[in-house]
Amino acid sequence: MKTIAPSILASDLCDLAKHLPELEREAEWLHLDVMDGHYVPNITFGFPVLNSLRPKTKMFFDVHLMISRPERYFSRFAEAGSNQITFHPETASDIQAAIKAVQALGCKVGLAVNNNIGAETVFPFLSEIDLVLIMGTDAGFGGQSFNEKNLEKIKSVKEKILEENSPALISVDCGVNAQNGKRLLAAGAGILVAGSAVFKDGKPAENLRNLKKDFGV
Repeated sequence: MKTIAPSILASDLCDLAKHLPELEREAEWLHLDVMDGHYVPNITFGFPVLNSLRPKTKMFFDVHLMISRPERYFSRFAEAGSNQITFHPETASDIQAAIKAVQALGCKVGLAVNNNIGAETVFPFLSEIDLVLIMGTDAGFGGQSFNEKNLEKIKSVKEKILEENSPALISVDCGVNAQNGKRLLAAGAGILVAGSAVFKDGKPAENLRNLKKDFGV
């Protein structure tokens, strides 16, 4: 699977409902970054935004929780319409239990690897999860540049996935743009989360079409 997931962190939320139909024609996934001001220094949005968007689109809601003790809110995000819930291993008190808790809610589950954390932290769980999310920069802010050291991280995760015959996909978030997308896909990524590159200039559908053409997806 190779696809682009628009990240609404970079969108104008006031215009998002208007753009959803055209985004849905160009993309299957929608990426939603939830930040709590504790695990990361920024604060974004929560259940009300998901509740508002869910009736308006059939897109796959790829929800990335950058929050402390995410187990407290799994059920709320599932109820709000999440299709997949990704959390950072270091934020959960019991990673295995957290994975099972998400699965019990009927959602797919992902583990995120922050910029300053080694990929090996997710290796013990590759047979149980659906996604490994590689952060291209430090979690917490959009519009940052991709740290090239994470290219090797993508390759090492892909190698381990193949070695273990895991069904997990690799997603890359932060700093994805027209210049590096092909290299990220070649390294082993399947889902490219793009925020600023999609929503710049208020023309998300046009930008998304151009990125798809650039990336060959």
